[in-house]
Amino acid sequence: MPKTKEQISYNMRQVKNKDSKIELMLRKALWAKGIRYRKNVSSIYGHPDIAFKGKKVAVFVDSEFWHGYNWDERKLDFKSNQEFWIPKIERNIERDVEVNQKLTSDGWTVLRFWGKEVEKNLDECINKIMEAIGHHENA
Repeated sequence: MPKTKEQISYNMRQVKNKDSKIELMLRKALWAKGIRYRKNVSSIYGHPDIAFKGKKVAVFVDSEFWHGYNWDERKLDFKSNQEFWIPKIERNIERDVEVNQKLTSDGWTVLRFWGKEVEKNLDECINKIMEAIGHHENA
């Protein structure tokens, strides 16, 4: 049975923009390796989810829905309220590009991970971050 507009609105309001399950998963794994970071740093352009200010490394964990994963195909999935959702998500995609360009031009290394990438390849994501910050584990 399809959901009502009220149910859909309620569900969308419950979506967190900070401390999502995927963010927490990545942060806990970093912490367990003894890697310390700042989270949701508002003083850095784009407010990265995880930041290493001294190393100038910004990490973003993007959900597939809000950041338009596989957008050219996925935008066709919107059956209702397309005039709202399509421009909203396309603006999010544009903003991500603008943030990447600004931070990169300011000398930052920007890492972006999709939520599914964190869930399925957590170790690989951690290794990319460790490499970017110049952290090497003692084997």
